[in-house]
Amino acid sequence: MAYQPTNDCMICERIRWIKEGKNPYFVRELSTGYVVIGDHQRFRGYSLFLCKQHAQELHFLEPEFRARFLYEMSVVAEAVYRAFQPDKLNYELLGVGRGLHMHWHIFPRREGDMPVPGPVWLLGDALFSEEFLPSPKELEDLKEQLNAQLEKLLA
Repeated sequence: MAYQPTNDCMICERIRWIKEGKNPYFVRELSTGYVVIGDHQRFRGYSLFLCKQHAQELHFLEPEFRARFLYEMSVVAEAVYRAFQPDKLNYELLGVGRGLHMHWHIFPRREGDMPVPGPVWLLGDALFSEEFLPSPKELEDLKEQLNAQLEKLLA
């Protein structure tokens, strides 16, 4: 059974802000989703790809849309890789609470970027520390770098 949209969906809320021109993290719209820079940049270049369809699981998507969504996610990931030149990318399609609506987390990872090796979520609340909020100038630079690579890949 597909997840039904609610007014309490954080991802729908973020997409609504994009459509209203009120999401400062918005980078680019693709056919199946929206590319955004992560609010907190503990991992420089952290980006997300928000699915346009309000669905909880990949298998809830129609096959053609699902294939395109996965392809576009891979293009976004390649653009993140090119723009921010990490050692490795971590891809995660998670969801809990207000965030069940599918959205990919794309984390650029670098050697020594954590106190101990492991998934970013081991950092807990430290992942979302205020010190990692980008300044308006930093945010614009991140968006420009990512969008430039998306432009090349989508040309």
